[in-house]
Amino acid sequence: MDLGRLIEEIRSDKAYRGQIEWLREVPARDGRYAELDVELHPTVQEILEDLGIERLYVHQARAIEAVLRGEHVVTVTGTASGKTLTYVVPLAQRLYERPARRALLMYPTKALAQDQLRKLAEFGAGSAFHAATYDGDTPRRDRRRIKREAQVVLTNPDMLHVGILPYHHTWADFFRNLEYVVLDEVHSYRGVFGSHTANVIRRLRRICAGYGSDPQFIACSATIGNPGQLFEELTGLEATMIDEDTAPRGRRFLMLWLPPEIEGQPLRRRSANVEAAELMVELVKSHVRTIAFVLARSVAELILRYAREGLDGFEDLAERVMSYRGGYLPEERREIERRLFEGELLGVVSTTALEVGVDIGGLDAAILTGYPGTISSTWQQIGRSGRGERDSMAALVALPGGVHRYLVQHPEYLMQAESERALINPRNRYILAGHLLCAAFERAIDDSDRAYFGDEMEAILELLADPENREGSDLPFIAKRTRWYWVDPDVYPAGEISLRSTGGPPWQIRVRGKRGGVLLGTVDAASAFRIVHPGAVYLHAGESYLVEELDLEERTAWVKREEPGYYTRPMGASQMSVLAWETEREMPSGARALLGELEITSRVIGFRKVRQVSEQELGTEDLELPSSTIETVGLAIAPCAADVEALAEGGFDLMGSLHALEHSMIALLPIFAFCDARDVGGVSESDHDDLGGPVVSVYDDYNGGVGIAEVAYERLDELLAAVVEQIACCPCEDGCPECVQAANCGDNNMPLDKAGALLLARRLVG
Repeated sequence: MDLGRLIEEIRSDKAYRGQIEWLREVPARDGRYAELDVELHPTVQEILEDLGIERLYVHQARAIEAVLRGEHVVTVTGTASGKTLTYVVPLAQRLYERPARRALLMYPTKALAQDQLRKLAEFGAGSAFHAATYDGDTPRRDRRRIKREAQVVLTNPDMLHVGILPYHHTWADFFRNLEYVVLDEVHSYRGVFGSHTANVIRRLRRICAGYGSDPQFIACSATIGNPGQLFEELTGLEATMIDEDTAPRGRRFLMLWLPPEIEGQPLRRRSANVEAAELMVELVKSHVRTIAFVLARSVAELILRYAREGLDGFEDLAERVMSYRGGYLPEERREIERRLFEGELLGVVSTTALEVGVDIGGLDAAILTGYPGTISSTWQQIGRSGRGERDSMAALVALPGGVHRYLVQHPEYLMQAESERALINPRNRYILAGHLLCAAFERAIDDSDRAYFGDEMEAILELLADPENREGSDLPFIAKRTRWYWVDPDVYPAGEISLRSTGGPPWQIRVRGKRGGVLLGTVDAASAFRIVHPGAVYLHAGESYLVEELDLEERTAWVKREEPGYYTRPMGASQMSVLAWETEREMPSGARALLGELEITSRVIGFRKVRQVSEQELGTEDLELPSSTIETVGLAIAPCAADVEALAEGGFDLMGSLHALEHSMIALLPIFAFCDARDVGGVSESDHDDLGGPVVSVYDDYNGGVGIAEVAYERLDELLAAVVEQIACCPCEDGCPECVQAANCGDNNMPLDKAGALLLARRLVG
């Protein structure tokens, strides 16, 4: 299929309404090659020849040479640039030289580990050496054999944390001979997940040292702004960096797809979900293999439903489209992956679960339903199509307002913006405390472990040893004699800590029935109240379920099969208390910008019912759910008396101005910090007790923070300037989803004063 011609056919279709706001053709690029200056093992050389790999790209050759010299290495190149060879070739080389060597390959997702196991088979896994995946899906009957026999183990940070390190004594031979640790898709280890993973890696290094090994770390990453720094923060080690992409690339068509206005409703646009589904339908009908990325699980299920409805009656095409996301049961994921890899599926709707390096075959098109939050993730998703020298196309479908309006106004940003810096905080005291408990469970902690956990280790251990800090018990977690020991035989700390959130073990979603109900899926604890609150519509594999009951004690949502014709959006509310300010500065108007530690109390207070397809709001319902409190890092703006006076003189509502400014700042923050708008919370008050006046605050929505607020503080002038442009350029009169409204606002977007927010933002940036 000539994709350029297909785009023209879409434009000439009578149903086309000018949705292609921007189109750019990126020309193909030739590859550059180099010879290795080291001699490969004859078997490895023969394997490369059998695979048709007669020469290596320059970055592949340089990375392989550095690994074989014994250096820690991180390779940073684009999607489909052959990064896998940079660690598979030297790994195979060392295994053929000495079979007693062991290697641990860590991937952020189970799907990626399964994919890479297939690639390892090409280099002798299953015949010359034993490689196996070891994760939550591994049958228990196979686990003992893998521990005993596997030379290469493929896993993920979650399983290393909860199922390997706590039982390291059963892996003694493996750890004793461990020489290589591979960290693939390093850029995905950011935020809370990255901060947890950094501590898991430190625990891994500590256990290895106890068995007398000191493994070499090899990492691969998509393009980010600070790969060397991220590697060092993740591992505590310095690495040789290979960051010039010399692989060839096919021609690529990039589009910004803007949903058209609804007839008779100026300034209101069609649903981006419907637009993405209809574009996917057109591509699948032309047998263009397509992946559509979404920002949330529920959206994946919505677009799947819309796409299947649009393909109804076209042979068997509706059955060749599927969704893929977290929360599916293992057997469901494996079957979807098989159908993808074998080419049975023509379309897949996925969360970021398929963003990272899984080779899903010859995809031709990628649809991004909403900006993924970063330039790095955008190019990762775009790169899922057109692997190798194939032509490809990618369309970013704009959601209402925020960063999407900014991109529509500045489409060149996609081509010109530098990749963001990945933010992690391994020293987050809440995250570190949990991993110190895990480390004490694994092996007694002594002063030498400061090399892994930092100087704050001792103070946190003292707190953990105090029974008053342990809820519901008079016993401490740990105690100190000459070293720190784990003292509670009834508690398994790793099982209480989720690497993907700060909310503990996942909740179960069950369909009522015999024997305790059928397990439908899971949801992480931090998201449970937002996704499976009473009355929520939960979508799974294209089918709809209604949450009848949320059992808080058993951490279980009970659902029934139902088609209500709508989906639900949660509404939340937050309150802020100031713990301590770290720094502050004066802004041009005389207002203060402050950065410091905040206490945030949040609660899901209700939900909206939204009709499918039309996106019409059908009403709201209140909820009575427990609140949660976090201590985090936040940025606050305290307008001065002159700012308040200027708003009053202009006849603007103070609270509405603050509230609208808060929404706009959160919506645009992903342009300036490596985050998603959902990683950030906000509070605005006209008279805050701790500040003695009005305040607008945005904060990291995680216990202890992960560095987002610090970047917002550093780049506050740029952020506010973008807010000014965003609000000023929106043609609405009173505020709309394009400029100052937020879909999940617990106050139902009231009050909002668009003009007041614009005046205040202009004063703040002078």
